[in-house]
Amino acid sequence: MDESSPALAIDIGGTKLAAAVVEVGGRVVTWAQVPTPRELDGEQVWRTLESLVGRVLDEAGRPASASLAGVGVGCGGPMDWPAGIVSPLNMPAWRAFPLRSRLQEQFSGVPVRVHNDAICLVAAEHWRGAGRGKDNVMGMVVATGVGSGLILDGRVIEGASGNAGHIGHVVVDPDDAQVCGCGARGCLEGIARGPALAAWAQGQGWRPDQPGATAKELAGDAAQGHPIARAAMRRAGRALGIAIASATYLCDLEVVSIGGGLSQAGAMLFDPLHESLREHTRLPFARRVSVVPAALGQSAGLVGAAALILAGHRYWTGD
Repeated sequence: MDESSPALAIDIGGTKLAAAVVEVGGRVVTWAQVPTPRELDGEQVWRTLESLVGRVLDEAGRPASASLAGVGVGCGGPMDWPAGIVSPLNMPAWRAFPLRSRLQEQFSGVPVRVHNDAICLVAAEHWRGAGRGKDNVMGMVVATGVGSGLILDGRVIEGASGNAGHIGHVVVDPDDAQVCGCGARGCLEGIARGPALAAWAQGQGWRPDQPGATAKELAGDAAQGHPIARAAMRRAGRALGIAIASATYLCDLEVVSIGGGLSQAGAMLFDPLHESLREHTRLPFARRVSVVPAALGQSAGLVGAAALILAGHRYWTGD
């Protein structure tokens, strides 16, 4: 690996596919994104990703794998790790899709590393963001899905199968009527992920005649004072606060950094989150946790994917 060269970073989620060329220090040189195809089969989604990657490399003047340190990828889970065989809950077209081996075929001669997108978020925030200088950090993605990555005692936590950090499937309300994509009821993801939140609001009378209404539109209406939209954001924030309180007690966290599209809602999400967190953290050590928006914003996933390559000695243990 040429450690002075930039990395190709890829961020794969249920809402968007993104790719970037990232310099050694973590600066994004060039990037692009496209909506995640919803009506295509697995091979067509792969071809969409190939086209996006080709465009980013062309813009950076780096065809194929020439002059790259490697390829880092963050993808929604679950996955077979470190093999990089992915089955993202919010991308039904990919079930047991061999993402890492496909990329290795295309980028032979350089490392290709695939990890959970929330692991990439926490790596980015620990490396260059809100968790810099801290040893116990959780990074959360709150978007089409809800996930998290953990760094404890300065070390990335993978768990028995590489899937540690699936906070989206922590139960925060066992009496909730909504069924999560995993099949259980009461999961944080089933309540707080963007599409579920929009569906709940529509069930309460928000934009009832617009079946394609999105969480982004919901947040916009909440900012304008729509009472149901505001109630939906409060519902998500409170659920997140409960889950973070539980994780803080379990892991003795210093910082929780939250990224993903829904995190852009700002105070409408974070105010009820902090209220709920205070309500459920009564012991002094748990009250010290700092919960903040991802310092790297929407680029955190890409920077973290690059960190698997550019700072792999800290964030990658799969080889």
